[in-house]
Amino acid sequence: MGQTAESPDNPLEQLSLEQLRQRSSAKWRVFGDDVLPLWVAEQDTPLAEPVAETLRRAVDLGDTGYPSTGPYVEAFHSFAAQRWDWEVAAAQVRPVRDVMSGVVNALHLITELADTVIVNSPVYPPFFKYPVSGGLRVVESPLGPDGRIDFETLEESFNLRTSGGTAVFLLCSPQNPTGVVHTREELERVAELADSYGVRVVADEIHAPLVHEDRGFTPYLTVDPSGLTLMSASKAWNLAGTKAGLLIAGEDAVEDLESLPPEVAYGPSHFGVLAQTAAYRDGGAWLDSLLGGLDANRRLLGDLLAEHAPKVGYTMPEGTYLAWLDFSAYGFDDEPAGGLESPIQGPARRLLTDAGVALTGGHAFGTGGERHARLNFACSQAVLMEAVERIGRALA
Repeated sequence: MGQTAESPDNPLEQLSLEQLRQRSSAKWRVFGDDVLPLWVAEQDTPLAEPVAETLRRAVDLGDTGYPSTGPYVEAFHSFAAQRWDWEVAAAQVRPVRDVMSGVVNALHLITELADTVIVNSPVYPPFFKYPVSGGLRVVESPLGPDGRIDFETLEESFNLRTSGGTAVFLLCSPQNPTGVVHTREELERVAELADSYGVRVVADEIHAPLVHEDRGFTPYLTVDPSGLTLMSASKAWNLAGTKAGLLIAGEDAVEDLESLPPEVAYGPSHFGVLAQTAAYRDGGAWLDSLLGGLDANRRLLGDLLAEHAPKVGYTMPEGTYLAWLDFSAYGFDDEPAGGLESPIQGPARRLLTDAGVALTGGHAFGTGGERHARLNFACSQAVLMEAVERIGRALA
């Protein structure tokens, strides 16, 4: 780590706004060219060169067939051991299409229809949608005022689950949208409560490589061998369009994997497996440069907000490239405009209209999202400065 924003190695400073606007992904196409898009979780970076070279070689060879996932699992094994001192046996890992599809696979391994999925809100909106689409009931256990797990509330949620049914705690670690990175002590307490109440834990750890150096990452399965977790290189290396993920079982949950439907193995795309294998195997230096740029940006964001929009609440995230902004002091109505399914509501709708800045509205994240918006700071400092200046003018 230790890269500065000005470093030529900082991936966030290598593409111009003009170059980025040539992209056809959702981040750049949903809104017009006058809008600065800081909403969906896509980075404004070029591909890490090992990833780009792997994909170029595949195209040159016409290598567009079915995936071979053995090297993918091996690359993740090496990355986890090096970064987190976490040894994962091959028998504990199954490739899946992507993280949220893998979450559904995991939930179906350990639940029956109409059983309960507990989530800490505010939380990534698919945590509500995917379980409900699968016939499960979602119960919110809101985070505390500090954005961390409220263990009294969590225990109440575990205790009040459907009588006689199976309950699962769907843990977001690191937390999206707050950027909180759960400590080992917090995760141990989660595991103790889950064991006491017969609750299984499924952890979404997609942002694990994006934890800043002042807060280490603890894999959930190192404190709970009965848990299941989902991993992917997609967020850290900006590979959301190359579908692949990993479902990992704790040492005491490996037998659960035997119940996975055979078709799950065919879910990952070949390009996704190739790209993520290269990222885990050879993308460490690029990731460190990215983390240096993100560290500079999360600090710059605090300074910019203090100068241009001082009443916006902001706690510097410990992980991810997402900032959870509280606009309560500006008197926004609690009711979302455009319906709960719209990603741009409340303060985000006002800022889109009046500032030309696209953020993700807080209502979709559940209880605690009111009068909030999520800002993606995986962009250049020039874009970040312009965006916050626009926000400040719109709120003045």
